[in-house]
Amino acid sequence: MKAVPVQEAVGMVLCHDLTEIVPGKVKKPLFKKGHVVKPEDIPRLLDIGKEHLYVWEMREGILHENEAAQRMAAAAAGEGVYLTEPSEGKVSLVAAMDGLLKINSSALSLVNEQEQVMFATLHSNQLVKKDRVVAGTRIIPLVIDEKIITGVEHICRDSFPLVEVKPLKAMRVGLVTTGSEVYSGRIQDKFGPVVTAKLAQWGSEVTRQILVSDSIDMIVTAINELIREGVDMILVTGGMSVDPDDVTPAGVVAAGGRIISYGAPALPGAMFMMAYIGELPVMGLPGCVMYHRSSIFDLIAPRVLAGEKISRRDIAVLGYGGLCSNCSQCRFPDCSFGKSI
Repeated sequence: MKAVPVQEAVGMVLCHDLTEIVPGKVKKPLFKKGHVVKPEDIPRLLDIGKEHLYVWEMREGILHENEAAQRMAAAAAGEGVYLTEPSEGKVSLVAAMDGLLKINSSALSLVNEQEQVMFATLHSNQLVKKDRVVAGTRIIPLVIDEKIITGVEHICRDSFPLVEVKPLKAMRVGLVTTGSEVYSGRIQDKFGPVVTAKLAQWGSEVTRQILVSDSIDMIVTAINELIREGVDMILVTGGMSVDPDDVTPAGVVAAGGRIISYGAPALPGAMFMMAYIGELPVMGLPGCVMYHRSSIFDLIAPRVLAGEKISRRDIAVLGYGGLCSNCSQCRFPDCSFGKSI
């Protein structure tokens, strides 16, 4: 930082805010800290009585905060993300579409371990709407050694993308509803409308619902029918507890299913099942999906719709943040539920 005559400050960076004051008329910021002085600024600076300025002198190998933030944001941004113009040294990364936000948290930590930079994001694996700010980055000082930014770019390149928004596929979903009480007509099915409504919000549809009793053979037959019809995903509702007549997992296995996880460290959603028949995703949905606004279904289904193959590890890590607080007014996904590290 140094003091220089105003006429010699072109191309240099202001170290402090400058305020324009006209007694009785106006008092407003004229230039903010970090502003790069331009030739056309000189008359205005002289008009407010500034003959000398405190500035950073830009030189080779040193980057202004705006350029540094732009470079970091550009290096981190993947598909489905656009960048804002710098504002007071910060660049925001914004969702270019509705979709599933993905953050490489390991790479993010490496970036934030670098001196004089910061990069903040929303949690990964949550649905975001188009034009929502999902991340922001800037440097801490007004100017920075270019080598630090180059290092950040290397981290982002090695772990690309650090931030992306994945579109959801419009899937044809088959629904198998189990339970003798529903199959016989003694009670009305309430699972179907809830699941159908949620899938519609995510751009998918239930193309067929089949009601079956608590019978392994009936479950197998229903699943095979849906596979022949070419559905992209199968949901089996009910029969997910440990009572002797709850045979949904056994039915899925008998239909050729490979169970990834029966049980999940999430409340609501402990009795959830994730399975695959070949590459076809099959989920066993516990009763909580019917009456909880947010449950394990809201954590896993969007990832499947985004084209992800769910692993047992994906289920296991949900335990940290997997407890819903049952708020009187649900704020999901803007809450801790499902927000694992």
